[in-house]
Amino acid sequence: MTPLTIRMQPKDNVAIVANDGGLPAGTVLPDGLTLRDAVPQGHKVALVDLPAGSAVLRYGIPIGYALKDIPSGSWVNERLLQMPSARGLDDLPMATHKPERLAPLEGYTFEGYRNADGSVGTRNILAITTTVQCVSGVVAFAVERIKAELLPKFLNVDDVVGLEHTYGCGVAIDADGAEIPIRTLRNISLNPNFGGEVMVVSLGCEKLQPERLMPPGAIPINDLRGEALDVVCLQDEAHVGFMSMVASIMKTATQHLQRLNLRRRETVPASELVVGVQCGGSDAFSGVTANPAVGYCTDLLVRAGASVMFSEVTEVRDGIDQLTSRATTPEVAQAMIREMAWYDAYLARGRADRSANTTPGNKKGGLSNIVEKAMGSIVKSGSAPISGVLAPGEKLKQKGLIYAATPASDFICGTLQLAAGMNLHVFTTGRGTPYGLAEVPVIKVATRSDLARRWHDLMDVNAGTIADGTQTIEEVGMAMFLLMLDVASGRKKTWAEHWKLHNALVLFNPAPVT
Repeated sequence: MTPLTIRMQPKDNVAIVANDGGLPAGTVLPDGLTLRDAVPQGHKVALVDLPAGSAVLRYGIPIGYALKDIPSGSWVNERLLQMPSARGLDDLPMATHKPERLAPLEGYTFEGYRNADGSVGTRNILAITTTVQCVSGVVAFAVERIKAELLPKFLNVDDVVGLEHTYGCGVAIDADGAEIPIRTLRNISLNPNFGGEVMVVSLGCEKLQPERLMPPGAIPINDLRGEALDVVCLQDEAHVGFMSMVASIMKTATQHLQRLNLRRRETVPASELVVGVQCGGSDAFSGVTANPAVGYCTDLLVRAGASVMFSEVTEVRDGIDQLTSRATTPEVAQAMIREMAWYDAYLARGRADRSANTTPGNKKGGLSNIVEKAMGSIVKSGSAPISGVLAPGEKLKQKGLIYAATPASDFICGTLQLAAGMNLHVFTTGRGTPYGLAEVPVIKVATRSDLARRWHDLMDVNAGTIADGTQTIEEVGMAMFLLMLDVASGRKKTWAEHWKLHNALVLFNPAPVT
C-alpha cells in the first residue's frame, strides 16, 4: 500500500493521512518521513518538529498551539493542541477583496413549477402547516390517509407532508427572540415547492393563533385560491370524535390537491435554483474533497444567476475576516458581523462558546477543534462575492451568494434554509448521516470513497475520488451541478427521496419556554 497524505498549503506543518484504515507506526512516507505513531485515516501527522507553544498550521493558518513538544512523524490530535482564541469582530476587512468577475454561465435550464409570485418549485407538494405540537399526531394520521386514499387520484402532485414541529404553546410568545420561530414557520409554509397553497391545522387554544402565524397580506395572491386563510381548527364544536377531525383535514386537503394537480413543469433557467449548502457528520476530508467541490459548484450556480445560501454560524465564525473581505459592500460585511455578535451573545447566555460545536465523530474523523472544522466548512461558499445576509427565519429576496445565519445543528440549519426559500439542498458528510428533508430534494455528498462504498444507496455523489486522485475538484463540482439540474427537473430522485428519509423540522427558538 502506497502511503498517501494530503497537505493543504505549502506552509502547512501537518498533513492528513488519506489511506483507508490509516497508517501504522513505522510507515515511511514518500518524502522519507517515518511515522512514530499509528495515524488513523483523516488524522494529522507532524511534518516537522513542533516545539511546545508553536503554531500548528493547516489551511495556512494556526488551527492550534502545541501543548508539548511534538516530534516530526507524530500523530497530532486534539489532546495535543490548545485552541486559538476567537477572532475579534473589530477592525475586520470590509468589502476589501474584489475578485475578478466570473464569466456568466448561460444556457443551462431545468424543468420547474412556476408560482404566482414568480418563484419556482422543484417539487409539487401539499404542505399542511401546524400551529402547535398538540395537533401533530392527528395531522400525521390524516397525512397517511391522504397519501393512501387521495394522492393516487392526483398524479401531478408529488407528495403530502405535515409541517410538524415542537412550537406553538407553552412559550413566551411575546419575548425577544420569539419572532424567529414564528417567521420561520410562516416562511416555510410559503416555500416554492408548495405552490402557494397554504393549509393550516390549529388546535384552537394555542398561543400561536393562525392569524398571528399568517397575518393579512402574508400569503401572496393566488388567482386559483383567493386570499382567505384556510384553517381546520380541531376544537371547533362541529368536530365530534377523532375521525371527524381527520375527515375535515382530508376534505380541505382535497381542494388544495385539486389546484396543485393543475401545475405543470416548464423549462426555466438555472437562475431559478435556490440552493442551500450544508455539512454534517464532518471529518478532515470535508474540507479536502466534498466542500471544495460544493464550493466550485457554488461558483457555477452564481455564474448561472442562481441563489446559493451557506450558513452555520459557529462553522464560519473563525473565518469571519475571510467573509467580511468578500462582501460586496461594507453594509453586507456589517450585517455578517451583526449576526456573529448576536450569536456570540446567545452562546454566552448559555455559558458556552463556539468550541461546543465539535462532536465526538468530528474528532474521530480527524478534526481537532472548531477552528480546523471552520476552515474546511467555509470553502462550501466558493469564491464569489457575498451579496446578502439573512437573519434566522428570514426569506430570501435576492440572487447571488448569501450568508444565511443559522445554528450549525443539521436539523435547525435545514429548517431555516427551507424558510429562506431553498428549492434544492446539498449536504456533505464524512462520518455519514441519513439526513433528509421531506419538503425539498437533498443531494448527499460523501467526502470519502470508503463511505460512498459502504453507504452506496444513501450517498448521491462520491467526492472521495478527489482524494483518490481519480477526479479533480472541478470535475466533481461540474458533475454535481449537472446532477442538480436533473434532480430539480424531477428526472432523478435522490436516495433520501427514494427511501423517503427525512428529519423532523426543528424551529430555532432562542426565547424562553414558560
